[in-house]
This record gives sequence, C-alpha cells and structure tokens, in this order.
Amino acid sequence: MKTFIQEQHKPACIETIKTLISYPSYLREEKEGSTPFGQDIQSVLEKTLAICKDLEMETFIDPEGYYGYADYGKGEESLAVLCHLDVVPPGKLDLWETDPFTATIKNETLYGRGSQDDKGPAMAALYGFKAVVDSGAVFDKRIRFIFGTDEETLWRCLDRYNEKEEPSTMGFAPDAEFPLTYAEKGLLQVKLHGSGDSGLTLSCGESLNVVPSEAGYQGPLIADLEKELQNFGFDYTTTGEEVTVKGKSVHAKDAPEGINAIARLALALAPHTNNEAIAFIAEKIKEDSNGQTTFGAVQDDISGKLTVNLATLTINEKETTIGLDLRIPVTADKDKLVNILIETAKNYHLSYEEFDYLASLYVPKDSTLVTTLLDVYREKTGDLSEPLTSGGATFARTMDNCVAFGAVFPDSDVTFHMPNEKMALRDIYRAMDIYAEAIYRLACH
Repeated sequence: MKTFIQEQHKPACIETIKTLISYPSYLREEKEGSTPFGQDIQSVLEKTLAICKDLEMETFIDPEGYYGYADYGKGEESLAVLCHLDVVPPGKLDLWETDPFTATIKNETLYGRGSQDDKGPAMAALYGFKAVVDSGAVFDKRIRFIFGTDEETLWRCLDRYNEKEEPSTMGFAPDAEFPLTYAEKGLLQVKLHGSGDSGLTLSCGESLNVVPSEAGYQGPLIADLEKELQNFGFDYTTTGEEVTVKGKSVHAKDAPEGINAIARLALALAPHTNNEAIAFIAEKIKEDSNGQTTFGAVQDDISGKLTVNLATLTINEKETTIGLDLRIPVTADKDKLVNILIETAKNYHLSYEEFDYLASLYVPKDSTLVTTLLDVYREKTGDLSEPLTSGGATFARTMDNCVAFGAVFPDSDVTFHMPNEKMALRDIYRAMDIYAEAIYRLACH
C-alpha cells in the first residue's frame, strides 16, 4: 500500500472542516423565491464547491440550490462520494461546552456541529482524494463528490439530483461507521392526526430521527402526574407549574438504547385523561421501541429487528399529531406494516399520513465494491470485523451499488446529533488514509 497522506494534507483538511462548521447549516425554509433550505445551507454549499474548485475540480451547482457536485478525471465509469452539508439544529446551547458553530480543538479533538455528521468525514474523504491526486496517480474512472443539502430531513436534494443527473457506477457515503454498512433498514416516517383537545396542551419532541430526551406538561394534572411518575420510577423535574419528564436522547436508529420521554409522559398521563392519542401511546406504543405491542415480532437475519421511535407529540385545541420513525428490516413487508398501523390508529380516531419513506439498501457482501473497501479497511487497521447492517439512513441508499463507509471507528465516541458533537483528530487522519487508499483502488490504475 502507498502512503498517500502527507503532512500538508492534515492541516488543510482541519482548516476546511473548521470553515464549514462555521456555517449554521440546519434547515430553515424561507419565503418563496429564496433558497430551498435556507441561506446558510446555500452559503456552505457554495463555499464547499469553491474549495473543490481550488483543488482543481470541475464544479456544478444546481440552479435551484438543491445540490452541487465536483468532478475530477475522465471515463465512462464513475465513483461517487456522497456527502451532506446540512446538520441538525444545535438544540439547547447550555448543554454545549463550546459554541456549536465555532470549531474548537480541545485535547486533540475537534468540537462543533457537523464535525462527525457529516462535514468532518466529507472533508476527510475530499482531502484523501486530494492526496491521491498529489501522488501523481492516474484516474481511469471519473470521481464525483456529490454534496447534498437536505439529508437531515427529507432528502429532497438527492431526489432532485437523481431526477436530473446520470447514475454513477459505484460509490460510498462517508456518513456512518467503519468497517462498512452493506445493508440499511427501510426508513418510514409517519404522522398520525387526530382532533384537537381543549383540555390538554402538549408540544414535545423536536425531530423525527431523535429519541426525545424531555417532555413537558403544564396544566391541572400536575399533582396526579407526579404521583404516577413516582409510581413508575420515571425521572422528572418540576417547578410546581411545569413537570418535565426526562429521557435519554439517541438517534432513532438506536431507539432501544434510548429512553423515550414522550412515551413516559403519556404512560403517566393516561389514567387521568380521555385523550385518544395519549391512550394510543400508552396502550400500543408504550416503551416498546421494537414495536411488538403494535406489529408483533418483526426482524430478519440480515438487518435485525424493527425499531419504532415515538418522536413528536402535539396536542392543542385545533389538532393532535403524533410523529413516528420506523426502521424496517430489509426483507420486511412495508405495506403490511403500514396497514397494521392504519387499522390500529383508526381505533383511536387517528388518521395516517406518510411523511417520508426511504427504501432499504442491500449490496451483497461478495460484491467488488464491498470486498475492495473491506480489504482497505482491514489492511489499514488490522481490524477484521465483519461488515455491518444498520437502522440508519445514509445517502448510499439513493444509488445502486453504493454503501456507507466510515468515518466513525469502532473505538470512536459516537456524538452525531448530540450536544458537544466531536471528532478526534486521530480519527480524521485515519479516515483520510483509508479514503485515499479506497479511492486509489476503485478509481485509479
């Protein structure tokens, strides 16, 4: 194996990551006629493409601002590197030790929103590519870095890309874990709608892909609610005027590892209200993050068990809305699950809306793409771990013959979507080295 990464590539990569982190590029859809997802997302896309142009790549930005890409080399075959520049919101700033949009290096670790998801890994791949170019390697495939802008929400960026652009021969997304992910569960996000309730007001949860860590209640049931929470042994805080049920926030794909504050609030409220949404949660969702109380046992040998995240709950005089995030095993029947949910919800006078759906990803473990990437990872690290399956959703599933490849290592702290998101400098450099070798083997001769 060649050593592509030279000392000059490391600080260049870090400074670029710091620059991109400075853009608070989370979704803020603005008035008609402006950028599709907010000016900060548009600005970070333009800046990233300018950086790629400085690296002697040919760049293109979608005229409407949905995506951009940067090409290098020629050839009928192409290797895609699928990245995203949008991030989740920072959440409560008092939980951050540093400004989330001012990249800070402490203890050989880079802190900031996007450092691990996905600005840091994206730039590790880009500067890995740069190192291959600087080595004088000859590319026999065109390489294309595709930069999405709506990954954390509805993937409208890559939907638009696939409508307008040619497919690549193969690719990887540096937006998950090493060694690589060859199967990803289907992702189904739904909203259940009901009538309003003049006697109960709740607004809980922020994002469909995050297990809610807090759920607050204000109203006449505070004393009863506290007694129920104590009986259950659930953690909460109170000011006397508001009760906040505490949970543990994790990514929705890892819902069984979290503690769902909304579910706990509903379980404690259920004996003291006739609200049908609360009853639905208390009777059918409960704290069962594998969905067995609603769907029965759903799993397969490739990707494991179904997961269900009760992500949001809104109840007011005008409406009731429950937001759910399901990660469906790759061989499971999505339509069957939907029909079960529709019929179950009807019993509680809740109607079904499909908010978003992403079909599953599956690339055979014996494919050239998987075996090549796995060989690179194993040779570079000595780690002989088997390739992974995941409940997570990466851009890899938007294209054929594409997998998720790093940049989180088995010994890394996983902090995406969390306060104090971070990526160790050592991990960035290790990822650069792996990406450089992978790009060389897949696209050069």
